[in-house]
Amino acid sequence: MRAIENIAVPVTDQQLSKQFYLLLGFELLAEVMLPDGDAWIQLGFRNQVTTISLVRQWPYGRMQAGALQGLVLETDNIIRERERLHREGVNVSAISESAFGKVFFLQDPDLNGLSIHEFSD
Repeated sequence: MRAIENIAVPVTDQQLSKQFYLLLGFELLAEVMLPDGDAWIQLGFRNQVTTISLVRQWPYGRMQAGALQGLVLETDNIIRERERLHREGVNVSAISESAFGKVFFLQDPDLNGLSIHEFSD
């Protein structure tokens, strides 16, 4: 193994979730309709290898929306990002200090848990 390519984010409404992740700054990389009526929606950040996919099921069965906790995103300006997301109506926690820098927490429409970090040098 040499890399993490994709992380599946379990959601109920793929289009609503897509809009949320686009608001976070993700870019749409692929959106393909599947035979079962769902879509393969893949998003990522420019010049990054790891992507996310917004899925309702996996080959082994349905995935529980909201079950993903701990997706960590990185920013260079945590104050600006928090203020921007708050203005857009996203429920964000206060910024706190961690052993690695500054962090705040938020949830997507299905209550999947994310944190946004500004790491210390």
